[in-house]
This record gives sequence, structure tokens and C-alpha cells, in this order.
Amino acid sequence: MKKLRNLIQGPTAMAALAGVVAAAVVLAVAELLGAFFTARATPLIALGSTFIDFTPSWLKDFAIATFGTNDKVALFVGMGVTIAVLACVMGVVAYRKWALGVLGVLFMGAVIVASVVTRAGVGAIDAVPSVVGTFAGLLALRFLINRLQGLKAWPEAPAGDPARPATSRRRFFAAAGITAAAAGLAATGGRLLGAARSNILQARDALQLPSPAKAAPAVPAGVQSPVPGVAPWVTPNDDFYRIDTALSVPEIDVADWELRVHGMVEEEVRLTFQDLLDADLIESHVTLTCVSNPVGGNLAGNAKWLGLPLREVLKRAKPKDGADMVLSTSVDGFSASTPLEVLQDDRDAMLAIGMNDEPLPLEHGYPVRMVVPGLYGFVSATKWVVDLEVTRFADSTAYWTDRGWSERGPIKTMARVDVPKSFAKVPAGKVAVGGTAWAQTRGITKVEIQVDNEDWVEAELSTEASLVTWRQWSYQWDAAPGPHYIKVRATDGSGEVQTDQRADPVPDGASGWQSVMVTVE
Repeated sequence: MKKLRNLIQGPTAMAALAGVVAAAVVLAVAELLGAFFTARATPLIALGSTFIDFTPSWLKDFAIATFGTNDKVALFVGMGVTIAVLACVMGVVAYRKWALGVLGVLFMGAVIVASVVTRAGVGAIDAVPSVVGTFAGLLALRFLINRLQGLKAWPEAPAGDPARPATSRRRFFAAAGITAAAAGLAATGGRLLGAARSNILQARDALQLPSPAKAAPAVPAGVQSPVPGVAPWVTPNDDFYRIDTALSVPEIDVADWELRVHGMVEEEVRLTFQDLLDADLIESHVTLTCVSNPVGGNLAGNAKWLGLPLREVLKRAKPKDGADMVLSTSVDGFSASTPLEVLQDDRDAMLAIGMNDEPLPLEHGYPVRMVVPGLYGFVSATKWVVDLEVTRFADSTAYWTDRGWSERGPIKTMARVDVPKSFAKVPAGKVAVGGTAWAQTRGITKVEIQVDNEDWVEAELSTEASLVTWRQWSYQWDAAPGPHYIKVRATDGSGEVQTDQRADPVPDGASGWQSVMVTVE
């Protein structure tokens, strides 16, 4: 215990602590000042966004497969650990050679500033919080390192020795604690101030959506699987999956929102949010699926959307001959490449402003996003959309196609077992098995299950609502004691049976049959 105490109270460990406290000051001051600037200008958001931009596909897939919709939380935790380790190193370096420590801090500050100013929609002025935070952190580090120098020069001076320097371990820890507490208060104040200055959530809650010119068809009876535990046919907004590149959810005032449609068009079109409210809107239930969804995964959801058909917008713009793609861009710089023809056909691709009878939630694209049936979200479901460029696949690339993913992203036929869960224990006898299947724009005509190596048997399909929504199924299994494997596959409206060939999500979505292991007791 004494050795541990001596190690913790040793100058190297204390210098490392000084580095961590100084890093906290950098982030806290930048957070406080960032309340008056663009939200994406804070160091953690900017660094995290830059990290996401340079994340290889395999690491992105690992994060989503491991953490699911908590991938951003995991990223922040990982960033916190990394920053803490680097800060420890900087503190030790500064203690041993101050000039090198200064260079290290300034280099890290330059990296933060570069991350800030390269974000979409961020100007040079938005670097101010990071610059001021860096110098505040440097001052805090100097303050704490100065208190360590006396300990370095007088390591053995007893407490009552008049030659003992004014500083002491106790005073150092007190100074570090006060500085850290001040940093915590600054960070908290910045968050509270930013929240107080933002009225976007209140404006969203007060927004009254217009009645659609074309309401969604009534949902027929029997769409929900009778098996308890199967996902709701309509996914509640709070439960709808969220996978995107935005660490800080963009906050857009509807009075400032504008969509520009340009490129290979005869007439450039600009739409305001009021233009959308005044237009003939449609409603449609549409199932969306993330390309990162693994076999049997839950990165899919079904909702009722309200919006303006994109074919009407493109009809006004009049795409020129030779155009085959629309590059949609979000306010935060994300882009997606969508085949032009799917935005012009009758599948009701839309600029959505409503989700399940309320305005879009902020995290799902408020005030406007794209909803395109039949395509994975990475090539179609641009949130916070502000720009549509009519172009060609040969001339333009999008965010994920630049990173090795496919250009067009049609959704593959997929079936999922919701009940029982894998590794569940169930009683012998009749066991209810149920789940969900989808093949947007083609529909599901059959779902089959296989227990162990027995013959495939047909499950009972729930009522089909439309070709662009998922379809649920159920089966009564006469379960005998012992371990068993349940497989599932679907057949879509074109007669294609879901492939058993396993494929990773990269580059165009996962494939294969889900297999669930259960124990019958």
C-alpha cells in the first residue's frame, strides 16, 4: 500500500495528472465558448467527426456490430481514454522539458483547430473556442508544473523545514482539484448555455404539420404477428434505429432551411420549408434498412412518413439527358448517391417532414430528410438535407462510395427471427416462433423455417400492408427436448429466394440465413 501511495504521489504520476487536468481545461473552455458558435466547432465533436470521416469500413462495421446504436457513445468513451493517455504523456514531457511540452500542446491544438475548420458549415471564426481553449490549457499546465518544480528540487524536505518550498504535494493536489472542478463547471455551463440559447427543440414541438393531400392507406388488420415479443409493425420514433455520421445533431431553424436543386437541370429550384408546408404532401408507410444491418440484426424500422414526392421536385427542375444520379448533401457535409430513376418512379420517394404523425425528431433529420423505399440508407436516406445535385455516377461520388461501398445499394431480401431469441430456453411442446421479413418494393410472398436439418416448412404470413413495408410471420413449433437450431429464409415478390451465401455488410449489405440456437427443456 505504501509503495502504491508513493507511486501515485511521485512526480511523474503528478505530472501526468497535471496533463489530464490541463486537457480538461482545453475542452471545458472550448465547450463554454462554443455555446456562442456552431455546435460542430467544439473540440470533441470536431475530432470525433474527423475520426469518423477517416474510419476504415472494417472498423465502422465492427463498431456497429459491437455497439449497435450506441456506437457514438463508444466513440466518445474511446476518445476520452485516448485524450487522457495523450494528456498524461504531455504532462510528463512538460515536467521534464517544458519547451517540448509547449510544442506538444500547440501541435494538439493545431490538430483540433484543423478538425474544426474543415467541418461542413463551419467558418474560420468557429476556431476561436479551440484556440482560446488551447491557450487556457497551456496556462493551466504551466500553473501546475510550476508547483511540481519545488518538489523536484526539494524531494526530501520535511514538513517543518523552513527551507521547504512553498509548494507541497497537498497543495499540488488541491490546485489540481480546484482547476479540474473549475473545468467541470465551465463545461457544464457551456452545455447549459448552449441548450438555453437553442430554441430548435421548442420550435419543433410547436410545429403543426399540414394534412396530407394523399393520406396513407389504412393499415389492414392482421399486419402484426400474433407472437408476443415480435417487433411492433410500426416502430415508435424513440425506438427507431439511428445510424449516421453526425456526432452533434444539427439544429436547423426552419426559417433558415432551404433546399437547392441544381446541376444537370434545365431550371434550378430552391425550396423553403414553407414551400413544403404549402405543397401537396403525401403519407406513406415505408420500412428503412441500414446497410450495416447484420443478418438477424435490428437496424431496420417501419414508420409512417409525411412529405413531398421527390418526383414532383425533379419534374420542376427538369433533369437533362445523360443524368443518372442525384447527389444529396446534408447540412453537416454527409452525401449520398441515389439513382435518378428511383426518385422519379411511383415508389413515393419523398422529402419527409413528418414521422408517425409528428414532425421529424431532431436525430432523424428535422426539419427535412429523404425517404426512398427499396434502397439502403447510405445511398438514399440523407438527413438534414439541404442540397440535391443532379449529376452522373461517372462524374460524382458520395461519402460512403468514396470509402469502398457500392453506388446504388438496393436492399436485399431478408428474414429475421424475433422470437425466441438466440440461446433462449423454452419449454417442450408448442413453441411460438415469429419474426419479420422485408424486400422493399418487391414484397414478401413466403417465409420458411427449418429446425435442425429437417425439411423447410412454410410459416404463416401476417397481412401485407404494401410492397415497401416489412411483413411479419409466425409458426407453431412442436418442440422436443434438447438443443435445436432454427433457420429462416424468405421469398420475395419476384420469386427470388433469400440467398444462403454469407456476405459482410461491405460493400452492399449483409446476406445469409439467420440461425437461432435454443434449448428446449
